[in-house]
Amino acid sequence: MTSIFAIVKRLLASNQISFILTALVALCATSSGSIVLSNGNYTWLLAVLTPFFFVFYDFAKLMHLGASKKDYFFSCLVSYGFLAFCISLVNTAIHLLIDPLYSAQTVINMMDVCKWMENGIVIAGLQQMFFLLVVMIFLHVLLSMQTHWYGWLTDAVLAAIICVFTPIAPLRAVLSGFFQIIMFNSNAILHIGICLLLSAAFSLGGLAVLKSKTL
Repeated sequence: MTSIFAIVKRLLASNQISFILTALVALCATSSGSIVLSNGNYTWLLAVLTPFFFVFYDFAKLMHLGASKKDYFFSCLVSYGFLAFCISLVNTAIHLLIDPLYSAQTVINMMDVCKWMENGIVIAGLQQMFFLLVVMIFLHVLLSMQTHWYGWLTDAVLAAIICVFTPIAPLRAVLSGFFQIIMFNSNAILHIGICLLLSAAFSLGGLAVLKSKTL
């Protein structure tokens, strides 16, 4: 447990570039239109950037320092959970306290678009947190596979799904249904349950990939 805590501290400390870029974008993003995206939603950028640093920078560093692959991976999961909580907390606070101040503009926050706010602020925050968690774990596993043939195959399959499913109406409906469940879902129990199941499945896949991962 001590080693995992130490690795988590190192992972978060080495992720400064992601924090800085996210803060700059969230603070500096402006729009002159009548409908604008909430600045709080730009904090989601941290969830996208972080896996890149954990996979491509921290893995090799930690392995050279003698950390085990298992401790590294579980530390990544703990870090993702912590970051998902923090991002959700910040965006929720901005949505409640800052977004209403823009009376001359219509501010759109993804918490409303995804229908999470229909369940109250606390449940909406939890839905946002678990959604961000599954996004980070998915990206981590996908990035970890890039040095293997099955990583390239996965990239090709994902690209094919987007290219083939989007223009064909029946297939587009299937793709839309998936996002309705994983993201645009007002049923909190179903949404959180699906996110947890996917997080667990991706985590198991990540452990399998990690066993064959080398420096």
